[in-house]
Amino acid sequence: MSKDRIPELSEIPFTGAKSITAYSQAGRKLCRDLTIEFDMAADEVYAALVASQKGNPMLLGVDVRIRARRVQKRLKRASEHTKAAGAEMVRFHAQFRKEFADVLNPPKSKPKFNFKDD
Repeated sequence: MSKDRIPELSEIPFTGAKSITAYSQAGRKLCRDLTIEFDMAADEVYAALVASQKGNPMLLGVDVRIRARRVQKRLKRASEHTKAAGAEMVRFHAQFRKEFADVLNPPKSKPKFNFKDD
């Protein structure tokens, strides 16, 4: 295990269906936490930038708000991308279930009927 990897995900060994389910759930939770963090940080960084900068007095601070909004937009976009990554984790699990359903739940054999002429 490399120490550069995310321990919540890298410590889950792929040994079967339950481990893939655990991996997708852990990945989704991580993406959800990142989404919330980036979204909250975007609002905080906007407020901090607008409060700390004066800008051009002729523009009444509009220039600062525009530049701060550009910076905020990058974190908002990162938040949207991590939200999409969480959705992809759900799709990853669904695709696994679809592709390997026959291995996970083998079809029950149908009873064979023997028609005998008596």
